[in-house]
Amino acid sequence: MGKTLFDKIWDAHVAHPVEGGMDVFYIDRHFIHEVTSPQAFDGLRQRNIPVFRPEKTIATADHNVPTRDQHLPIQEALSRFQVDKLTENCEAFGVRLYGLGHPYQGIVHVIGPELGLTQPGMTIVCGDSHTSTHGAFGCIAFGIGTSQVEQVLATQCLLQKKPKRMRITVEGVLPAGVLSKDIILYIISQLSASGGTGHFVEYAGSAIHSLSMEARMTICNMSIEMGARGGLIAPDEKAIEYVRGREFAPQGKAFEEAAARWRTLYSDEDAVFDTEYHFRAEDIEPMVTYGTNPGMGMGVSQSIPKPPSKGNAQTFMKSLDYMGFQPGQKLVGRAVNYVFIGSCTNSRIEDLRLAAAFVKGKKKANNVYAMIVPGSKQVEKQAKAEGLDQVFREAGFDFREPGCSACLGMNEDKVPKGEYCVSTSNRNFEGRQGPGARTILASPLTAAAAAVAGKIVDVRQGLQEAP
Repeated sequence: MGKTLFDKIWDAHVAHPVEGGMDVFYIDRHFIHEVTSPQAFDGLRQRNIPVFRPEKTIATADHNVPTRDQHLPIQEALSRFQVDKLTENCEAFGVRLYGLGHPYQGIVHVIGPELGLTQPGMTIVCGDSHTSTHGAFGCIAFGIGTSQVEQVLATQCLLQKKPKRMRITVEGVLPAGVLSKDIILYIISQLSASGGTGHFVEYAGSAIHSLSMEARMTICNMSIEMGARGGLIAPDEKAIEYVRGREFAPQGKAFEEAAARWRTLYSDEDAVFDTEYHFRAEDIEPMVTYGTNPGMGMGVSQSIPKPPSKGNAQTFMKSLDYMGFQPGQKLVGRAVNYVFIGSCTNSRIEDLRLAAAFVKGKKKANNVYAMIVPGSKQVEKQAKAEGLDQVFREAGFDFREPGCSACLGMNEDKVPKGEYCVSTSNRNFEGRQGPGARTILASPLTAAAAAVAGKIVDVRQGLQEAP
């Protein structure tokens, strides 16, 4: 029997099988940030042990950083403490840090791929649930807890149980106005926020492989939002060419040798998956969420469904009550006051280009505060080189500095209580963007359209009307 892509990578990284079905699992790349690393470093201090392989760990500041005036001291006390602690810990333990002011600073899951630190076939972990982003390159990448961060720092290994394998195949051609964010929101709406529990997902099919690498990152990023351990896509020539020439990628002959290995990373034709799903790209339309988990999503032209006949109808209605919505209601035309384009899901240069192309020559609605937050200093630099920052500013958008920003409100970038925000981030939990904030997840295109219209719109209508 053939092997899945996941099996090939997993089996190659088992340092030692343990009785009872667990594996001592080797980690190639470890990313850390200021939120989940302080306790891990304290654990090392208490046991008086060093970081085992410091060259395998890369740190950046992203969750707590302000997105204005990053050259000044951080004003918010807890954020300042955490960022300062990261600097102190990295200096003490010899870990490479891209902190505020460094040209490589940015959201951890943006800088890894753009610097060539993320490479096909790797195992990658971070104390952050959206580590699955790196799976777009054919990696086993997943989030870990703080105690596991300490384990990796100390041993470069984790004790893990091998997940089940799922394959989700999307075939066909995406309709106009439909982006990768819409694909993954559609999949989660069909499978639910727990539909992938216990599995690692491989995404396959012509619609997936037609996507750019940045679009694939969006797909893998949100695998965790359907309960999966992570997601990955078999590396192809797009993936190989994306990595080529990047700062920390192999160079010259070493790159060609690595690329030859990467081309062997695919699921064999006779590989067996525990679970399989198939979807048609043509069935997907621009998506919006209406509830308080990413599984509560629908096509923008559709109506909010009735409470489920099976499952917890009370929880469903509680979610709608928080959002101020009712079953049967359409969201097209719903006024919004905030738009956030950013996060590790949609803050890369392609996302900014898409949004800028839509808003160029237009103005945001007077009732909307629209925020653009690039995912890294490199994205910010590229956006400025292309004049995208000016496009946004002329349209009335606030173009910020890099950070996680309003994705999770661990900094000053929060949405006020009761206000609606169309957001390109990955989660719409209660209070995620600020106490009482109401989040509607969408693609960068749908978000940009909402900023201009001052309400939720079906972006396909504008595309059809364009000359």
